[in-house]
Amino acid sequence: MHYIAERLRVPPQTEEVPPRRPRVTAGDCGLLLIRLTFGVLMAGHGLQKTLGWFGGQGLTTTGKGFEELGYSPGKVYAAIAGASEFLGGVGLALGLLTPLASAALIGVMINAMATVTGARGLWDEQGGIEYNLAITVVALGIAAIGPGRLALDRYFRWGRGGWADAAVALGLGGVGALVVLNL
Repeated sequence: MHYIAERLRVPPQTEEVPPRRPRVTAGDCGLLLIRLTFGVLMAGHGLQKTLGWFGGQGLTTTGKGFEELGYSPGKVYAAIAGASEFLGGVGLALGLLTPLASAALIGVMINAMATVTGARGLWDEQGGIEYNLAITVVALGIAAIGPGRLALDRYFRWGRGGWADAAVALGLGGVGALVVLNL
């Protein structure tokens, strides 16, 4: 009888179930929405500075404004700021090299707060740092959280978020801003 019971018993399954492919979550879609909004707006802002697109003043006029702020040669600094905003914005929107894209935006915003908006207080109505601070925090937050599954960084080892990515974004952005402010 024991022999028959042993033969009828179902053996435990030894096959491993293949891991499920991760599905897109509401968080991934939310991060995509934030990245696209801020990234496209910042890229457009960079094109306003450099090419005069979207009602911008273009490089020559923006360069004169930079010279009035004490940046010399103004046109070079305007090009650096515009390129940083454009490339940082595109990188953020695509979720590509996210810590570096965030660093570019953080550096430009620190400079804007230090030279233009910082003396005017917090609120944007008085020309304060509100707008610049919001962009800085969003860029740092995305570097810390990571760009999500709907990003080009998902195919690489970097840009997955975490303390290290946040430190890279804030550190490089801060160092870049200090270098520009002290030239």
